[in-house]
Amino acid sequence: MKRSSCIRCGECCRRSSPSLQVSDISRVREGPIQRSDLYTLRVGELVRDNVEGALKRTEREIIKVREKKETGACIFYDDSGRQCTIYEQRPIQCAAMKCWDETEFMRVYSEPKADRWDLIEDGNLLRLMEAHEERCGYVRLDRYVQAIEESGERGVEKILGILKFDHDIRVLAPKKLGIDPDHLDLIFGRPLTE
Repeated sequence: MKRSSCIRCGECCRRSSPSLQVSDISRVREGPIQRSDLYTLRVGELVRDNVEGALKRTEREIIKVREKKETGACIFYDDSGRQCTIYEQRPIQCAAMKCWDETEFMRVYSEPKADRWDLIEDGNLLRLMEAHEERCGYVRLDRYVQAIEESGERGVEKILGILKFDHDIRVLAPKKLGIDPDHLDLIFGRPLTE
């Protein structure tokens, strides 16, 4: 029998979390989603595309809601109650999700995605993010990885320098700039060592 309504199985929420569309920005600025609930997938990062079911490199930046480390479920999914804790203000991808009919989800998914520049307004922090991206971008890192065979130890040294800069900025930004450590994965993306 073909389903035509949600039976609250939670499968969509337990598999992963949504990425944010531009239309979700108010959910971060006004609540209920906090910056600490988010992380950035940066251009060139290797990720699992749940829509296509394959590993691929991101072509554009993506802001995602965090997943629970133990299960991979969306952090807003309450397993015991089998419900979303922010249901009335859930991201638009979640509102469009109907596992029996993907039409609306695919329409929403094709709309513009939110990125860090939509969420962060502090000019100094934006310049720091740009400097980090220039120095620690996945495209640059990949170039040095590809060059190891040709340049040997020099390529490895370049990679170690990138990893060190990425690590150091995550230590210094909270100390020197007062940035909440829980916001670092949104501001700079996930640590390169992860």
